[in-house]
Amino acid sequence: MKLAILADIHSNLEALQVALRTLDERGVDALYCCGDLVGYGPDPAACVDLIRERCDGVVLGNHDEAVAFERNISYLPKEGQVAVRHNRDNLSEEQRAYLRSLPLRLDAHGCTFAHASPQLPEAWMRIDTYQKTMAQFEHFETDVCFLGHTHMPAVMANKIGVLSVRAGYRYLINVGSVGQPRDHNPRLALGFFDTEAFTYELVRIPYNVEKTAARIAEEGLPHGLGQRLKVGQ
Repeated sequence: MKLAILADIHSNLEALQVALRTLDERGVDALYCCGDLVGYGPDPAACVDLIRERCDGVVLGNHDEAVAFERNISYLPKEGQVAVRHNRDNLSEEQRAYLRSLPLRLDAHGCTFAHASPQLPEAWMRIDTYQKTMAQFEHFETDVCFLGHTHMPAVMANKIGVLSVRAGYRYLINVGSVGQPRDHNPRLALGFFDTEAFTYELVRIPYNVEKTAARIAEEGLPHGLGQRLKVGQ
């Protein structure tokens, strides 16, 4: 089965539309989203509707939580807090209810999907040490767990020295961010996984960053949110 996996859209409609066109061109059997549909960007309603329409499974992200539940907002950067309030005001109650309905993690097609980590997914931890990485493998049973949250693509195996995805090992795979990459590459990130061949491909695709930055300005969101998209940080 051919899966597409995306994460961290962050209300960036221009990037999301390009990502969806790309997976339509390639052809996939199912699409999964590792959370953070909203936050930071200017077009939350359209992004929520598209993800709801197109995805076979979606998990809750911390910005989704902040917008839908009005919870843990103070833990976000100040610009992110401004965007959360903007996004909440620009979603209908029905759209917010959809976000509230999302699970923290799910299993499908022999894969696990979570936003930040399979271990205590509600804690929104960052997997930023070797010890944290190895601990995650105790908290999911499938061979692959797909993540987002850091906005930085990464493949982490359960054995030292395994640098590519291949059968016989277990993996944590961060698919990066559609709407706000932070690895100094402004192109959106999108992951493709073939469950039968057990192969993974990360694809980077350019989109009209200037258009999203202009929309951020139109919506009165902080200037820095548009500028960071241009440099991928």
